[in-house]
Amino acid sequence: MRHHQAADPDCAVSQALAVVGDTWTLLLIRDVAGGMHRFDELQNALGISRKVLTERLKALVADQVLEKRLYHPHPPRYEYHLTERGRALLPVLVALQDWGDRYVLGDGTLSATSAADSAESRRVTALIGHRLPALDLATASGGRTDPVAADRAWTVLYCYPGAYAPGSAGHPPGWGEIPGAAGCTLESCTYRDRMGEFTSRGAAVYGVSTQRPDQLAAFGEHARIPFPLLSDAGLELAAALRLPTFRAAGAERLKRLTLVLDADRTVRGVLYPVADPAGSVEDALAILDGLAAR
Repeated sequence: MRHHQAADPDCAVSQALAVVGDTWTLLLIRDVAGGMHRFDELQNALGISRKVLTERLKALVADQVLEKRLYHPHPPRYEYHLTERGRALLPVLVALQDWGDRYVLGDGTLSATSAADSAESRRVTALIGHRLPALDLATASGGRTDPVAADRAWTVLYCYPGAYAPGSAGHPPGWGEIPGAAGCTLESCTYRDRMGEFTSRGAAVYGVSTQRPDQLAAFGEHARIPFPLLSDAGLELAAALRLPTFRAAGAERLKRLTLVLDADRTVRGVLYPVADPAGSVEDALAILDGLAAR
């Protein structure tokens, strides 16, 4: 909620905090990005009073971070959705989460993975039963697509830090020294080689990283990847599911993890942390077999 008098008119940080510096405001943006759009579900999720929630939503609409969309005419009821201005805050949220995971909940170590008993791992495991909100990601070919296959019973999303074609501007210096960062090419190629096993189980496979589409295209062509590689450079997927990230070479990168979703967009299986990139492919098949047996 804005506090105009407290904001330095010439300081961008001060002005930005006048819009989103309140704790409830940032949590509201987090939950709207995660697919909560209605007043009651936001109130229930946050445990916030109706008065405070009304004030915060009104301020975010006035500041063009959220927009109201009518979903019930009589009496009028509205949903709240991020505007373009609001979506531009997603990297801020993800960076804040990364800082919290590393320095507040963690010991400050730069890592592309996590301990199995960490708060980060518990958060990812708790995604089972969570529904991925509607969104679209950039493809290697330059288009955009839904990361959940509409024509398959299952979708396997494997997230990875980064894979590059030889001769391109690839991994930053020291990449191999970051725990969990190495193995992206091996993981993708293992999915490639076992693609028929996923197809026979009615599953689509998508690889997701925060790389640019042109980098994905170059790697996909070099490694002969037969399934879509998607770019979450805008961090929409990361923000929607609060996926763990780490920062390397000036960019937020997804930590290695695998999600199995059903046709209703609900997460039914999670692999995190992933200690063995190639072995995680076998683990993903085992999740599919277990779901089919229920």
